[in-house]
Amino acid sequence: MKRQSIFTFFAVLAAAGMLQAQNPIISEIFTADPAPLVHGDTVYLYAGHDAATLEDTNYKMPDWYVFSSKDMVNWKNHGSVLSPATFSWATGEAYAAHTVERNGKFYWFVSTFHKKDDNSNGGAAIGVAVADTPTGPFRDAIGKALIVNEMTTDMKHAWDDIDPAVFIDDDGQGYLFWGNGSCKWVKLKENMIELDGQIATLELKNFIEAPWIYKRKKLYYLIYAGKGTKPEMIEYATSKSIQGPWQYRGILAENAPKSFTIHPGVIDFKGKTYFFYHNGELPQGGSYRRGICLDYLYFNKDGSMKKIIQTKEGVKAVKQ
Repeated sequence: MKRQSIFTFFAVLAAAGMLQAQNPIISEIFTADPAPLVHGDTVYLYAGHDAATLEDTNYKMPDWYVFSSKDMVNWKNHGSVLSPATFSWATGEAYAAHTVERNGKFYWFVSTFHKKDDNSNGGAAIGVAVADTPTGPFRDAIGKALIVNEMTTDMKHAWDDIDPAVFIDDDGQGYLFWGNGSCKWVKLKENMIELDGQIATLELKNFIEAPWIYKRKKLYYLIYAGKGTKPEMIEYATSKSIQGPWQYRGILAENAPKSFTIHPGVIDFKGKTYFFYHNGELPQGGSYRRGICLDYLYFNKDGSMKKIIQTKEGVKAVKQ
């Protein structure tokens, strides 16, 4: 069989749902920090872009990408649709971000660094972009950062205001969680671009970064990258109230192969629960050249989460 015919053959199988996804699910570029969003019959995946070379010894993340899928196996690349250059106040890398929908608009909360100016001495900051569709075009929703380093003082390093995670509860109240070294949270006003109250800090065992809020049967789950043993692993806590107190529940996912970091994203889609994360297993991959992966998440009868089994096969295609 000719090479082109082989590719056509496998493409037909994939379109028919006869092939399983292969982890990492995105292979044409290096991606990290997955933030999935369900909108209608489609899952949109918002991701950071690792552009480091093999010789680089730190992150190079110039922009954010959007992908989409209707079956969890075949992912369409919508390209680079946002970068720190979108924000006049921003400088530095495109770190972890999270998108939510509210009142027909899509709010993309991003973490990057702030320029030194009259509003900030620099350091990590969180901004908000907004669009009318899940794939943009996105614009700066405020014209300034929502969170700057001067607003949080419990951590003395300049990169503690990263990794935003947004959650809108059943009563319509929005919340923003974020942090490195400590987990912060604050209420959001309905417009999603203003804080509604004071910033608070949570006491979470082993917390490092990358919080994610998920709710199931009136129980809240706070999932995050934890210390455990180096490199990072995913741990979690639960609460009957999003404002706590939070009960530590243990390790959800072990270290990601070939990557110092691991970053969670959890959604329900067409009757199943999915766990997104990243590892370094793409060819020539590693801690600064990562790839987003996808596996199933299951629950015990008491509501606790079963430990994630990280697979190379990934998940099966959802029937259309």
